[in-house]
Amino acid sequence: MTISETPKNNKLMPRRLMSSLFFSSSKTLSSSKTLSSSYSFPSSCSSTPSTPTHKFSQSMMEENIENAESIISKWDPNSSSYTKVTSLFHHNREEAMEFLKSVKDLRRAMHFLISENSTSPKLTLAQNLMQIAMKRLEKEFYQILCKIRDHLDPESAPVRSAGGLSKSDGEDEVQADDFEIAVESITEVERLSAISMTDLKSIAECMIRSGYGKECVKIYNIIRKSIVDEGLYHLGIEKFRSSQIHKMNREDLKHVIKKWMNAIKIAVRRLFNGERVLCNHVFSASETIRESAFSEITKDGAINVFRFPELIAKSKHSLDKIFQLMELYGAISELWPEIELIFDFESTSAIKLQALSSLLLLGDSTRTILSEFESTIQKDSSRNLVFGGGIHPLTQSAMTHISSLADYNLILSKIIVDGPPSATSPLPESYFESPTMDNGKTPSVSVLLAWLILVLLCKLDSKAELYKDVSLSYLFLANNLHFIVEKVCTTNLNYLLGNDWILKHAKKVKQYARNYESMAWTKVFSALPEKTSPAITPEMAKECFRKFNAAFEEAYRKQTSWLVQDSKLKDELKASIAKKLVPVYQEFFDMYLVMLSGENNLELLVRFSPDDLGNYLSDLFHGTSTSGGSTSTSSLQMKGCLPR
Repeated sequence: MTISETPKNNKLMPRRLMSSLFFSSSKTLSSSKTLSSSYSFPSSCSSTPSTPTHKFSQSMMEENIENAESIISKWDPNSSSYTKVTSLFHHNREEAMEFLKSVKDLRRAMHFLISENSTSPKLTLAQNLMQIAMKRLEKEFYQILCKIRDHLDPESAPVRSAGGLSKSDGEDEVQADDFEIAVESITEVERLSAISMTDLKSIAECMIRSGYGKECVKIYNIIRKSIVDEGLYHLGIEKFRSSQIHKMNREDLKHVIKKWMNAIKIAVRRLFNGERVLCNHVFSASETIRESAFSEITKDGAINVFRFPELIAKSKHSLDKIFQLMELYGAISELWPEIELIFDFESTSAIKLQALSSLLLLGDSTRTILSEFESTIQKDSSRNLVFGGGIHPLTQSAMTHISSLADYNLILSKIIVDGPPSATSPLPESYFESPTMDNGKTPSVSVLLAWLILVLLCKLDSKAELYKDVSLSYLFLANNLHFIVEKVCTTNLNYLLGNDWILKHAKKVKQYARNYESMAWTKVFSALPEKTSPAITPEMAKECFRKFNAAFEEAYRKQTSWLVQDSKLKDELKASIAKKLVPVYQEFFDMYLVMLSGENNLELLVRFSPDDLGNYLSDLFHGTSTSGGSTSTSSLQMKGCLPR
């Protein structure tokens, strides 16, 4: 039976169309929102008495069916091999627009006939034509989407790299090339031609209003979902299980996190957002379809994208890992307003919940590691003395991490603010050194970092008590606090802790240095008579020289093995000692050397000249002495201070 042939009754009319037409003509249901995707007919087409005008309207509607038959039959996909392979919208856009208008007219004619003359043989003809038209539009919709897909598909895209990289060029280069391809591919989504978008929208609206929205959406979802999934794949987004993350070594974990960080902004701002824009445009006629299509296309991929940080946050904690957690937190936090906007449908709420869950877990894990870091400093039980009172390994490692935390101060501030209130400090508030902002409040990150340094300083105080020589314990404190202050001055801690903090702790370094000098050189100074002392006898002068020699040799022997690693601090300490010692010794030397000039073996009695004391002091703080003091003794012999 040809299209023009009609059955004797309407029983052959497919059930879906009959139902659609029946409901669209129903007074009760035509106003219902549930029929938003059903036929849309003018209210002027309601039933009227049979009049000349009515007959004219029926004649016009039947003529519309005949006109539609001409163009719809021409593009019947099964009518010829030509129509099977040729795209109507690509072949002749003007004719394509005429095709869509014919479908619209056909819909109006069907509505008129079913309400006015349901026994008309033209009604079945119209239904047959509608089925053919929908097959044609379904095919056109598919072809346009496939054309876009072919244009976007990285596998079918031409080689874009200048050097034509292959896997033999190295895995990293291949992955970089894949990433570049993905970026370019997604860019093409954004550059989707206005013509193609208009065609997709026109076809979708026509099919939805004709009761074929389900078929239209199914095609759209299948093709667009595969494009989104491929886009994520080429961006380096993988699907991991928790067990896989736990088994990864440090380098592999760092690698997958880096790939995710490189991909996340493009995935959200271009891939998901671009898909939302396209979906909104194509299905602008139906909010319900827009939501369901976008949700179906992006839900699996987006949840997988935002689940990755959660897996990282749940994996084993380590101090080094805190920086990766903060980077992941920063990425999601920065994108959160856009995530909320893109996935604002109720059906995509699971995506937002996953992103929020990852954000909260990243914050919790970061705060936990910070707490563990503080506890690690407080509980450090090592009793090994640092050679020569030098920089303690705990000082170096702790300050390295604290200064690195300062580099993430903006992210860290958000994490601290978003967390629960911190517990009350176990130390008095007077110990707490931190800058204040213009509003009088101390930045939370400044408080945190100042507190961690204070915990470290308290631990160093206990480490200093392990030295039996009190002067060496002060040198140890001066060394370590100076290292801390220098670290603050040369990193972002300078900005976060402020000049007041630096000046106050620099004064403490000087105080520790003065305490060291006082304790280490008191015996040497006490060997010389005070300026206010009355004149002494030659025997008393000789005794002073002997005491000075012994005290200086002892101090020299000990302090050549002590260590000051910072050259500036080392020079300042030597200069300070020389400034106090040499003038006093010079005065004593000048006054009593003449008195003792007649003594036998004077060189044994007066071993140090004032002019050479500075040279002897230059040997201090190099940590060069060996056990028993043999090296320092040898050094004195070489300088002519001791008998050979």
